[in-house]
Amino acid sequence: MKRWLLLISGLLACTLSMAQIKVVYHLSEGIPQASRAIGNIRNHLNADPTAKIVVVTHGLGIDFLLDGATNQMDQPFAGSVSDLVGKGVEFRVCNNTLVSRKISADKVQMEAKVVPSGVAEVAKLQAKEGFVYLRP
Repeated sequence: MKRWLLLISGLLACTLSMAQIKVVYHLSEGIPQASRAIGNIRNHLNADPTAKIVVVTHGLGIDFLLDGATNQMDQPFAGSVSDLVGKGVEFRVCNNTLVSRKISADKVQMEAKVVPSGVAEVAKLQAKEGFVYLRP
């Protein structure tokens, strides 16, 4: 009996250690925060290529996902976003922000998904889907 318990606990420990890490990056502060986040996410994926990463944006945090957005050095975000999408990163934009700022959803980069509420999306990912919260 004791052997079985040890075996089962060992298998459980192995399973838990191999579980995929899921992270939600929360952005609401604008272009400088987005630039930091892009670098953080690249570093994150270099350290753990299997991580499941979702970027949720609202307020000024959506700006880097709008068509034609550039960073502080006038470099477009579109290439970085596309590269990260190719590595499995998901980008989500708050519809409440789009409506309050009178921005049409067709101005959002096509790689990003519009969700009803950015803060509700962050809460759902944490509470229901087991995501770890990061705010760069």
